[in-house]
Amino acid sequence: MTQDIQDTHATHATQDIPALIPISLLTGFLGSGKTTLLNYLVAQPELKDTLVIINEFGEIGLDHLLVAHSQDEVVVEMSSGCLCCTIRGDLKKTLKDITWRFAEGGKRKFNRVIIETTGLASPIPILHTLMTDNFIASKYRLDGVITTVDAVNGNATLDNHIEAVQQAAVADRLLLTKSDLANAATLQDLQARLKQINPGAQQILSQQGRVAPQQLLDAGLFRAADKTPDVERWLSEEAYEPPHAHDHDHAHGHHHHGHDHGHKHGHEDHGHDINRHDDHIRAFCFSFDQPIEPHLFDEWLSLLVGFKGQNILRIKGIINLAGEDKPTVIHGVQHIFHPTVTLPAWPSEDRRTRIVFITKDIERATIERSFTAFMQAQAIEQEQRQAPGKDAAW
Repeated sequence: MTQDIQDTHATHATQDIPALIPISLLTGFLGSGKTTLLNYLVAQPELKDTLVIINEFGEIGLDHLLVAHSQDEVVVEMSSGCLCCTIRGDLKKTLKDITWRFAEGGKRKFNRVIIETTGLASPIPILHTLMTDNFIASKYRLDGVITTVDAVNGNATLDNHIEAVQQAAVADRLLLTKSDLANAATLQDLQARLKQINPGAQQILSQQGRVAPQQLLDAGLFRAADKTPDVERWLSEEAYEPPHAHDHDHAHGHHHHGHDHGHKHGHEDHGHDINRHDDHIRAFCFSFDQPIEPHLFDEWLSLLVGFKGQNILRIKGIINLAGEDKPTVIHGVQHIFHPTVTLPAWPSEDRRTRIVFITKDIERATIERSFTAFMQAQAIEQEQRQAPGKDAAW
């Protein structure tokens, strides 16, 4: 799989990344405040060149009537249908058509797109669409996933709807709406639960949909204003470290960081395990110090997504490939991967491979064991190269 990605990244990486139109995906369960948020956002000057696409569920679209219109914004209502079936086709057609439909004198009339998804389904099918269509990939880039969560009813929604859990799990920004109506204990409990589901997402409190646009936009790896890669913010690696990471027993080796609490002993772990909880979502980041042979990384990633792809909600990482002096960025949803991008330089002195996983019912240990097996194969290959003709001991 990674080989396929490598075959495409040479041309992709040379594109002028800021020239791609950023897409923000706005999701959240029914009643969580997406329309209220849009009403507020489209009135802000930061969104004056934004095109809003609203995805409806059902035969009659109503949300587009509730969005405040101005001379600077255009709202497109997509045809009716379920997000997971016909609406996916409509999304492709809409994104292809708007590049010329909303143009004047050969100049595009918008510089950003916000897609509001139906609250009744996971946003993963839309993420698939954004990643797999060649035309869309040549014109647009995913800026980030914004998920609204009702601060009053959020826990009950997460209890009863796996779609709401997936919406929270893939988010880059979690916007807690109606925060002024929730009591302090309820809000604190919800925030802790969301932190377990998605440690890397920034949580933002909102009242009546009011939030500064800059807190939601430009959430992706590449900022619209320049070409500076903000890898640290994109990965949010530190968010996945267990609370007592500095006290961990590192007998398993110093290459991997942020170990799963589940393998530790003692009674000091009180409900803070970010890898195991009642929503079946695991979120973790592991790292590897040494450069990785590209073909072994290919094989490992292909095997992993081949067997576990449906339960891998999101992968994002920065990879140190052997023979390359620049880092490679990967980003995937389930079994679909966006073409990789080679960054112009490492963003810091840290040269480790770091990969963030958000999974459903897949333990960190399962992924780490498979990775370790392939790294052991890499060590054997290196020994063989250093001592040609000597049989490797398996």
